[in-house]
Amino acid sequence: MDKILHIIGAGLAGSEAAWQAAKRGIKVKLFEQKPHKFSPAHKNSQCAELVCSNSLRSDDFLHNAVGLMHEEMRRFDSLIMRAADACKVPAGGALAVDRNGFSAFVTHELKQNPLIEIVEREITEFPPEDAPLTIMATGPLTDGALLEAILQKIDRRSLSFYDAIAPVVYKESIDFSKAWYQSRYDKGDRFDYINCPLNKEQYYDFVAALSAAEKMPFHDFEEPNYFDGCLPIEVMVERGKDTLLFGPMKPVGLTNPHTPEKPFAVVQLRQDNKEDTLRNIVGFQTKLKYGEQERIFRTIPGLENAEFARLGGIHKNTFIQSPVLLDEFLRLKVQPNVMFAGQISGCEGYIESANVGMLAGYYAACLLNGKTPFVPPATTATGAMQVHLHDTTADYQPMNINFGIFPTIQGEITANGKFRKIKGADRKEAYCRRALEDFAKWQEQADV
Repeated sequence: MDKILHIIGAGLAGSEAAWQAAKRGIKVKLFEQKPHKFSPAHKNSQCAELVCSNSLRSDDFLHNAVGLMHEEMRRFDSLIMRAADACKVPAGGALAVDRNGFSAFVTHELKQNPLIEIVEREITEFPPEDAPLTIMATGPLTDGALLEAILQKIDRRSLSFYDAIAPVVYKESIDFSKAWYQSRYDKGDRFDYINCPLNKEQYYDFVAALSAAEKMPFHDFEEPNYFDGCLPIEVMVERGKDTLLFGPMKPVGLTNPHTPEKPFAVVQLRQDNKEDTLRNIVGFQTKLKYGEQERIFRTIPGLENAEFARLGGIHKNTFIQSPVLLDEFLRLKVQPNVMFAGQISGCEGYIESANVGMLAGYYAACLLNGKTPFVPPATTATGAMQVHLHDTTADYQPMNINFGIFPTIQGEITANGKFRKIKGADRKEAYCRRALEDFAKWQEQADV
C-alpha cells in the first residue's frame, strides 16, 4: 500500500482528517469539488464551510458533552478547534465563530502544509481496490454519480437519504409517578417500553398545540417527500385530529398501574442505547422548531421535566449504516482501503463531524505507518461517538454527542466507604473529569 492518503471532501471532517494524517508524516491528496461544483447548500469556495449556523455549541468542558468534545480535540491538536478559537465571536457560553474567517483559517493552514495537496476536482467514481487508502468525507449532501457509485458498492438498504428523527430524552428525567413500564399486550420484555398516559382533554390539547406550532421550513434543496410509515407527527394531525389514536399514541394493550382509569392516549418511549440511559419517543419524528418541541412535549404527563438528548427533525441527510458496514477503524468491511468519516458515517453536527474526521486521520496514519491504532475509550467524548458509529441497534440514526451514550456513572464511594449517588451538575462533571483522565491516557498511547 502506498504511503499516501486520499481524502474525498474538504468539509470539516475531511479537513481535520488531512491535518491529523499530515501531522504524522503522511502525504495527503485532499479532493474537493469546489469551486467547479457546489452543492445546493454551499456558497463559498473555501474548505470547512459552515452552512447552517456559526455556532459550535457549548464550550463548557466540565458540564457539557459537546464542550468536553471541544476540549478533547484541542488536546489532540485539532485544526478545526484551532480555527474556532482563532475566529471566535461573542456568544456567551457557546463557541461561535466568524464563518468566513473560520473557513479561511482552515484553508490557509491546509495549503501551507507541504504534505497536503488540495486537488480541486469532482470525484465521481468509487475508489478501486488497488487505490491508495481513501477517506470518504463527502458529507450529508453526497449525490450524483458518486452517490450512485457508493450504492453500487454497498447494499442499497444500508444507505439513508433522509433523517426522520424522533426526540430522545434522558430516562432519569421521566416521572415514574405517572409513567410505567409495559409492552403492548405484555408481549416481550415489559421494560421494552415506558408509557405516558393522556386523558381525553390532555390529548386534544396536545393535538391543538401541534397544529398551531411553528415548523422548521425546508431548505430549497429539500422536498417534503414523506413515507407513509414515517410521517411527521404534525402531518399526521393534519390528516385528522384522531389520527394519532390509531398510530403512535394508540392506547390499546396497556394498563396504567397508577389508576384504574383507562388512558385515552399513550405516548411510548423505546430504549435508544444499550445502557438504557436514553429513551426514544416512538413515532414522534417532526419538523417542529426546537423550542416548540420542548414546550409541547413537556405537556405530556411524565415528561414535564424531560431533558432532551436530541430533538426531532426531518431533513435531507445521506448517511450509511455504519454499524453494519464499517470496522472498528472506520474501514469499509467489504473494501478496507476505503474509510468513511463525518456526517456520511452517521454522526450529527459540525463538531461531531470534525471529531470523527480527527479519528479517521489518526487511524489512517497509523495504518499507513504500519501501526495498529488505539481505539479511544468509550468513557471519552471521542470514544463515545465511535461507539455510536458501531452500535448495532436496528434503527440506526445520526446522533449528536451527549452523556446518554457514555458508560453510566451512578455514584462514588466516599471517604468513609459509603456509596453516594451523583446527580445533576455533579454527575455531568464526573463524566467530564473521568473522560479527560481517560483521554490523557489514550493520547499517551496514540502519540507514540
